[in-house]
Formats: sequence, C-alpha cells, structure tokens
Amino acid sequence: MPLPPALASLVEPFLFMGLALSFLPPTILASLRARDWTTLLSPSRLRSAWFGRFWAHVGPTVRQNAEKNVVPLLQGRVTNGVIVPLSPEEHQQQQASSPPPPPHPPVSGTVLEVGPGSGMWVSLYTPQYLPAAGNENKIRKIYGVEPNTSVHPLLRAQVAAAGLDGDGSGTTYEVVPLGIEDLAVSGRVEPGTVDCVVTVMCLCSIPEPRRNIVQLYNFLRPGGRWYVYEHVRCFGWQGWGMRLYQAFLGIFWPQFIGGCEMCRDTGKWLKEAAPWSEVDLCQLDGEPWYFTMPHVIGVLTK
Repeated sequence: MPLPPALASLVEPFLFMGLALSFLPPTILASLRARDWTTLLSPSRLRSAWFGRFWAHVGPTVRQNAEKNVVPLLQGRVTNGVIVPLSPEEHQQQQASSPPPPPHPPVSGTVLEVGPGSGMWVSLYTPQYLPAAGNENKIRKIYGVEPNTSVHPLLRAQVAAAGLDGDGSGTTYEVVPLGIEDLAVSGRVEPGTVDCVVTVMCLCSIPEPRRNIVQLYNFLRPGGRWYVYEHVRCFGWQGWGMRLYQAFLGIFWPQFIGGCEMCRDTGKWLKEAAPWSEVDLCQLDGEPWYFTMPHVIGVLTK
C-alpha cells in the first residue's frame, strides 16, 4: 500500500541518502582494482568519485522528474513561477518559422552551463528542444563548467551524442574542468561576454555561493539572462515545522549527496547579487506544503 503523499515526501530524503550510500563500496572497490591510491587517500576526491558514480545512476530519473519544468524554462516559457503551456494551435505554429513569443527569449548565443555533471541536460541545447527562429536565437557556444573530473567521460559522451562536439552542427560544447571560483582568473571565459547563464539544481553545492553568484553575474553581458531552477530552503508559509525538519535533514544530506546543501536561500541571494533590469524568479507554482526541497524558477536579466 503506497504511503500518503505527505508522508512519502518526508521519508524520501532518507531513502535517497540510503541509495547514495550503496554506491560508496563499489566506488572504493573500483579504486582498489585500479590502484588509484590518490583517490582512496583523498576524502574530497573519493567523495567526488562516489557522487559521480551515484549521479550517473540517478541522473536519468532526476531528469525525467524535472524535465517538465526545465524544458519550458530554457524555452523562456516560465513567468511568475508558472509554466506557460503550448496549446495545440501554438504547437503547430512552433513547428513553423514564427512561433508565438514566450514571456522571455529562449536560451541562445554564448551559454555558460554551471555544473552539468554527467550531462543529463546537454540534449536540451539541441534544435529538438530549442529550435532557432533566426540566427539571433541560435546557440553558438556552450561552456560546461564542471570541476568533478570523474564525470567528464560521461559528460563528453552526452555532448557527442547530442552532436555538440564541433562536428559541423554549428554549436560547440566545451567542457571546462574548473569551479566557478577559478573560472574568472583562468581566462577561459571573458567576463561580460556571456549571453545566458544556466543553473539547474547546482547552486546548492557550489562553494561560497553568494560570492560565486556575483562572479557568475559578472560573466553576463548587459541584457544577458540567467535561467534558474534550484531547490531552496523551505518557504515561510510552509511553517516552522517543515523548516525545522529540513534543517534536521540538512545535517546529513551534504555528507551523502556530494556536498549539496538543502537550506540555502538561493533565490534571495540571486536577487540581491547585483543590479538586474528584470527579475522574474518565484517559487514553482503548485508545490505543496510538505515538500522538503521546494524550488524557485525563472529568468533574471542583467
């Protein structure tokens, strides 16, 4: 007999942490077989390898659950936390050259994808999901900023499968093996040159989030857009009980889920990071009070 939805939501984080833990012994065993003593003797490298192995397994399921929100976001079809649907008539129009305008422009130009991990969102940058209505809406270059090198083989495989590996498709995806904190000084991406920043469930685990959010803002050109889908701390209307429960979960969660923090006030930090010409970032519409990981979604324009 299935659990009631509220109870299932409260129990699910513990089941997820248990699943993550089950990937630690195989990670250790694989390192032993490969005589990878560097990983075995470094807690941070071991945790990265462990999380990479775990996320390669759960990533497709996570994508399946979140795709209904992420695809419209990247298409510019989210405003005030609500997804603007495509009617059958609009869908037919979208197949033609002039689809109806969404609330925001779709992702285009030079894109900075933060934390692509094993590449579960890479295929969304293809014309199947983001058909270009003209050269100005075309994605030309994507920088995938991913410091966890253990997932790079999977990420590059997804890039190749999507046809974004510079084979003449017109869009090139470059894997950048750095964290945000090292990106500016590396010279790999020039500040003020990025058209779109995309962060999908990754700001929960970046170090020094408020400082690095400002760093990412600086990469945007004037008029550039930041597309956000992130889980955040429980909202005030959910009640003190849920906030306490989330804080309790947050004691254990980062240890099992690659340093992910449950209780970050990411939406607030983004809005306060720097001057924006437009802020359309809200709680995702329709999430119930018992969600331990509620989300903000939307677009901020520099």
